[in-house]
This record gives sequence, C-alpha cells and structure tokens, in this order.
Amino acid sequence: MYYIGIDIGGTKCAVTLGKFDGEKMDIAAKAKFDTVGAPSQVLDKFLAETDAILEEKGLSYRDIKSIGISCGGPLDPKNGIILSPPNLPGWDEIHVVEFFESKTGIATKLENDANACAIAEWKLGAGRGFDNVIFLTFGTGLGAGLILDGKLYSGTNGNAGEAGHIRLSDYGPSGYGKAGSFEGFCSGRGIAQIGQTLALEAIQNGKKVGYADGIDDLSNVNAKNIAIAADAGDEVAKEVYRTSGRMLGRGLSVLVDILNPQRIIIGSIFTRSAHLLFDECDRVMKKECLPLSYGVCKVVPAELSESIGDYAALSLAMTVTE
Repeated sequence: MYYIGIDIGGTKCAVTLGKFDGEKMDIAAKAKFDTVGAPSQVLDKFLAETDAILEEKGLSYRDIKSIGISCGGPLDPKNGIILSPPNLPGWDEIHVVEFFESKTGIATKLENDANACAIAEWKLGAGRGFDNVIFLTFGTGLGAGLILDGKLYSGTNGNAGEAGHIRLSDYGPSGYGKAGSFEGFCSGRGIAQIGQTLALEAIQNGKKVGYADGIDDLSNVNAKNIAIAADAGDEVAKEVYRTSGRMLGRGLSVLVDILNPQRIIIGSIFTRSAHLLFDECDRVMKKECLPLSYGVCKVVPAELSESIGDYAALSLAMTVTE
C-alpha cells in the first residue's frame, strides 16, 4: 500500500513515497527542493516531483491510498488551509488540501509538523502500543503533539500542544516571544542563550570555557558546540545542559500531572543529547509529579530519530481514512 508525504518547510520542501506492509513503512522514493517562489509555484513543483517519482516507480495516482501534508502553523487543519506561518511569508489562506485533492483525486489531510511527528512516533516509533503519548519537538523551537485515548488531540481551533508557550520562570531565556518560557529553556535557541549567559559569567571570572574563546566569540555559541564541549568534560557546558534538563523536568511535570501519559517522546536535540539532559530532568520529575502519574510514564528519545521528518507526513496520510 502506497502513501505520499508532503513536507512544506520554510527553506526546504520534500515529497516522499512510502510503502506500508502492515507493520513498517519503507521509504520508496524521496525528492527535495528549495521553498522558492509563490505558493502556487511551490505547489506545482510538488506535483511535478510527485509525477516524476511515480513515473520512475511505474506507479500512478490510482496506486496511492492517501496524501499527508505536514507544515508549520498556524493552520486550519479541519478545512485544509495554511493560514499564515511565520516561516512561509506569503502563504496566507492557502487551500492546500483542496489543491492536491482536485489535482490528484486522492484523499488528503493537513496537520502541523509537531502533530505529524507525534503520529509518526505513535504509529511507527517509540509510541507504538500506547494510547496516551506526548511528542515534543525540542529543536529550533519547542512544540508538542498530543495522542490522547488513541487519537490525535488538536483542541478547539487546532492550537493544542503549544507547550513552548508555557512560562516556567519569571526570568530566563526567551522563546515563543516570552522570557522564561518552556521553549526558552528547552530549544536550540534557548540552550544557546543559556550558554551565552553562563559563558559570560565564567569568562568575567577568569575561567576558560570550552565552547567560547572569549566574549567576542559568544555570538557563535550554539547548542551543538555546547554539547561537544560538555562531552569533552567542560563544566560550564555541562551546567548549560543541566539547566535545560531541570527546566525540561519542570515542564514535563506539568504535562504529566494534567494529561497522565504513558510515554513522552522527545526528538531532535534530546535524541542526540539525552545523556546530558535526562538525569536532571528525571530528578525534577520525581520531585514534582504525582507519584502515581510518574510511575506509569516513561520519557524516551524519538525512535525515528533524524528520519522522523521523512515519516511524519506519511504517517499522517495513514490516518486520512481512519
């Protein structure tokens, strides 16, 4: 059974052909291209790339069961409309589901990228077999996808899961336009901000910092070079990740007490750096969570790892007829 996944990103787009055998999804083909031009041009490019893939594989639209579209919000998933994502200037009120259905005759579904990733991990990754799953992106920003009672929960107008907007502290790194937010402490940009603050303090006190040569180098600090320094034993770098881990634990404790999940699956930076984040995160969760809720919940890295983007839209396509 074949599915098409459409991933619309701010700088890159991808169309993926997946073949599902009843247990696992295999990537049969994939094409990437830059997000350049007016929305109509980009959508036409998607069709051209899809046609080329199908021709190469000896398939036609009749062989495709459904199409899933993953895109950053804000969206109107119920009506299949891309509203006005900040990373996609000019993409205002784009009826993307109607476009693909009218051009291909294939049932199509639109969802934001965090929700699509949640579905992917739930159906194909670390969430398999569980009915209550939270997926956190933990990348450039922080968002959540919620699987509750075996269904994607998107809320009244599709805004459920905006965990990055939760304020964890009155002060702290800024994320989602809010100082001290969950995203501020637990994202690539947030970790960089924590790293800059702690490095400045250390340098001013005459200490060496493994990820910054001096004050003039602070603008080059990012989550990756802090992690490299932490793995090499730099104490300031390790404290950066401990700080993020503590606040991750605080944020997850709120979600655990409210939603009572079986699995919390975290992608991107957590997948690569769980060894730097998890101990502090777990220590805080043990202290803050209701014991009965903590006892049935496990925090794990995304099983699909760096390939989750390939599977997100395909997994969404699998839900079109459910």
